[in-house]
Amino acid sequence: MIELADVSFWYHGHDTPVLADVSLTVGEGELVLVTGRTGAGKSTLLGTLNGLVPHFTGGHLEGTVAVDGVSTADRPPREFAHLVGVVGQDPLAGFVTDTVEEELAYGMEQLGLRPPVMRRRVEETLDLLGIADLRRRALRTLSGGQQQRVAIGSVLTTHPQVLVLDEPTSALDPTAAEDVLATLARLVQDLGTTVLMAEHRMERVVPFADRMFYVPGDGSVLDGAPPDVLRDMPIGPPIVALGRLAGWDPLPLSVRDARRRAAPLRAALAESAPPPSTAETVDPPALTGTGVVVRYGSTVAVRGVDLDLHGGRVLTLMGRNGSGKSSLLWALQGSGPRQGGTVAVAGKDPRDLSSAKARRLVGLVPQNAGDLLYLERVADECEAADRESSAEPGSCRALLDRLAPGIDARAHPRDLSEGQRLALVLAVQLTASPPVMLLDEPTRGLDYGAKEALARTVAELAAGGRAVVIATHDVEFAAAVADRVVVMAEGEIVSDGPAADVLGASPAFAPQVAKILGPEWLTVADVRAALPEAVR
Repeated sequence: MIELADVSFWYHGHDTPVLADVSLTVGEGELVLVTGRTGAGKSTLLGTLNGLVPHFTGGHLEGTVAVDGVSTADRPPREFAHLVGVVGQDPLAGFVTDTVEEELAYGMEQLGLRPPVMRRRVEETLDLLGIADLRRRALRTLSGGQQQRVAIGSVLTTHPQVLVLDEPTSALDPTAAEDVLATLARLVQDLGTTVLMAEHRMERVVPFADRMFYVPGDGSVLDGAPPDVLRDMPIGPPIVALGRLAGWDPLPLSVRDARRRAAPLRAALAESAPPPSTAETVDPPALTGTGVVVRYGSTVAVRGVDLDLHGGRVLTLMGRNGSGKSSLLWALQGSGPRQGGTVAVAGKDPRDLSSAKARRLVGLVPQNAGDLLYLERVADECEAADRESSAEPGSCRALLDRLAPGIDARAHPRDLSEGQRLALVLAVQLTASPPVMLLDEPTRGLDYGAKEALARTVAELAAGGRAVVIATHDVEFAAAVADRVVVMAEGEIVSDGPAADVLGASPAFAPQVAKILGPEWLTVADVRAALPEAVR
């Protein structure tokens, strides 16, 4: 179905190839997981499959890329639409219509399908992805996860032979991600669709994958069965890290396999005390939200929420897509709508202040961190942050160097990696020294190394006395950083407590280690610290 023969690719202005002499073959009905650190070349590899690389991106391509016997060098990308369906990292950037139903039908209209066929496929896709209730919603009013599912659906309606997905579950809650992956697995098994998927959250995808392509960043691509590739990779999901710690061979790829082999490890841990739950603080809250209500027309996104945030604590805000997490964060920060309730930080409501003064109370990093960047150079963004925050010149740059050292001051912010862009926006917000920091889906698009760096940053912010709130669907990240977890549903708080109590006991939000060893163990680091040295 897909064949790459001696493929090399250089971007203009770069001497080192992103891909170097890559030869790969993917058969019909295979599900391939493409992984590697941010910036290693995963998106470039996927872009070659329908000719976007190099026809759209520019650059120099050598070798041959063919899909179903058709070379991408012979035809423009638009002529591969019926063969290769592509879902990018940012679904909103790819939408061309206004409503969900129109977006699902758009691709079929371009292919000239008959209206009865289009109607049937739209209905099938709405049901397949569980978004039938969104059919008439405006795309810009959807949550990030809902937009992701619509983007996948808009490609599925054209019935392509090959599906290429770049971070398809990054904005989805655990249950929605499982539904999407199960849907993709059905397409592979029942329809013979070939699926290639780049994904940093390998713990979600590995059990479904037939093969893995690991892109280490040196131009090569390592191809093999998931257990073989993961054995030598420097990165891996928690279940693999636990398997390495326990000395399991072959490495388990599913919670079920790991549980069957975990009895000796549980016995070794039986004499060790699990990490203590974080005690409730008695310090006055840094922020108090009372009866917060947010509405969008007739839709109530947040229903009378009461929430206290304390300095030195990390709270993760979780819940299914559309549960009201982002709306609550924007309401607490003061920039978003709030139709009811009060928010107080140091006796002031951020909504009643100018944006500059509000930033000194509550900083917020949105889902798409780049939305806050508008200048041509990193240096310009840092200088603007210093001026707007009335900070000493160089303050923002000093913060950036602590968060992500080595970023070129002359670089355009849009050319930075996801992790670097996040660090820049975080530095811009921290320049105002707010006592409360809110982060909305900060791990989206981050590889494991970047997430570890972010976790260290979050710990430093809390150690400095700030209250930190992170809205996230990444249960493994939440398990690593959270003192307290709040779960929302339909705009209300349904669970609030120490991380071990809320995450460990939840079928939906439990991390892999908790599913294998029990609810009191959340991370591999916890297990490593508790094991006797003779067992490690």
